[in-house]
Amino acid sequence: MRPGGKGVNAESKPAPTHSPPLARARAAAVTIAAASAAIEQARELPADVLSAMHAERLFRLTLPKALGGDELGPAELAQVTMCIAAADASAAWCLGQSFGCAMSAAFLDDAVAEQVFGPANAVLAWGAGAQGHATAVEGGYRVSGKWRFASGGKHATWLGGHCKVFEADGSKRRDASGKHVDRTVLVRRETAEIADDWHVMGLRGTRSEGYALDDVFVPDDYTLNREDPSECRQPAPLFRFPTTNVYACAFSGVALGIARGALDDLTSLASTKTARGARTSLRESPVFQTELAELEAQWGASHAYQQSTIQEIWKQVVAGGSLAMDDRARIRLATTYAIGQSTQIVQAVYRLAGSTAIFQAEPFERRFRDMHAVSQQVQGRRTNFETVGRYLLGYEADTVFM
Repeated sequence: MRPGGKGVNAESKPAPTHSPPLARARAAAVTIAAASAAIEQARELPADVLSAMHAERLFRLTLPKALGGDELGPAELAQVTMCIAAADASAAWCLGQSFGCAMSAAFLDDAVAEQVFGPANAVLAWGAGAQGHATAVEGGYRVSGKWRFASGGKHATWLGGHCKVFEADGSKRRDASGKHVDRTVLVRRETAEIADDWHVMGLRGTRSEGYALDDVFVPDDYTLNREDPSECRQPAPLFRFPTTNVYACAFSGVALGIARGALDDLTSLASTKTARGARTSLRESPVFQTELAELEAQWGASHAYQQSTIQEIWKQVVAGGSLAMDDRARIRLATTYAIGQSTQIVQAVYRLAGSTAIFQAEPFERRFRDMHAVSQQVQGRRTNFETVGRYLLGYEADTVFM
């Protein structure tokens, strides 16, 4: 905890009693699945979907318990996003993005955390990279910058901006090691100028738009360094995990959920479809039967690898252990692998579904587009394997995404 800092009082607001998180996700998934076409068309999460997700308190799964959150572990977070992604990938992606953002509550004073995350509809979203310029002034910072990819920004109540910090004289603020200091600033959504720039192939409903701040004053209490353990005011095991690791778990869950949904769709199709010129239905085809079984094995193996790795490390941290770089490398490997395998599965499902897959009235083309949008994000980069490989071999490696 920050020396002299004030954190959320664990006795101030007891967590409400409610169903297990995965059961709540399954309940919300019914509404989400029914709205998948509307999500795609509107390029955002409709009001009924948001109402269902808020009613089940899904956006509060990584909040401190003192704020009515669950402090849920990363393996279970991945299970939740997998469940939601099988219903709709955009809803799951927005949820996964919110998990890392909501963890910032553990770095804030009581009053600020309550203001940002207290309302039942509270959602914080932010874009990628330290693209902002924060000049230190009395009581806070003057902030300007442009960010992109704020998934869920359309329904967010607050936005965050990652910034490089500068002194009043324009010089770079540096930490004890000489590194240029980063801080994340939090502002109400209406403070920012939103760009209508999310016109994409997949994950259309995430509305991951850009936004800008122009010389906005942000009080110091509304800023944090989300990767500096010394600023964390909460002792819960979840907050010992860097947000990068939590995103890896959540977004690999999205990928596995898309693949799971695609396999289920294909199994349903097999009972009714007979390919042109074929003598039997897909269901009766030995070739189809073999390929379906192989895909199920591929999905099961990647899912088991992801879950067993994360659960083992979580148990170690809960028992009081630290999260070592070796553990972070294992999480990175298992989650990137899950995304890659899920992409292969969805590609195979698309092929096996034949011409049925190209029609918008069917789920295959949407899952194909969503999966390939997921695979392009930093969590799915094949260069992640290189990073882990270099680390395992003792070479210097960029561990930013580990």
